[in-house]
Amino acid sequence: MKPSKIAYKPVGLALGALSGIAAGALFKQAWKLLGHDQDAPDATDEERGWGEVLIAAVLQGAIFAGVKASVDRAGAATTRRLTGTWPA
Repeated sequence: MKPSKIAYKPVGLALGALSGIAAGALFKQAWKLLGHDQDAPDATDEERGWGEVLIAAVLQGAIFAGVKASVDRAGAATTRRLTGTWPA
C-alpha cells in the first residue's frame, strides 16, 4: 500500500464525517426552500404520503452523494499537492 494512501486514511475518515454533517444541514435548508414547514419525512412516517417520502429520500441521497464526492475529490487533490501522489 502506498504511503500516501495510508496517510490519507485518517484524513479521509475525518472529511467523511464533516461531509455528512454539511450534507445534512444542506438538505434541511433545501427541504425548507422547497416550501416544507416540517422536517423531512421518514420512510415509516404514517402521516406523510408516498410522493413526499420518496421525493425527500431522492433529494437527500443526491445531496449526500454530491457533497461526499466533492469533499473526497478535494481531499485527494490536496493530498496530491502536498505529497506529489494521488491517494488511490
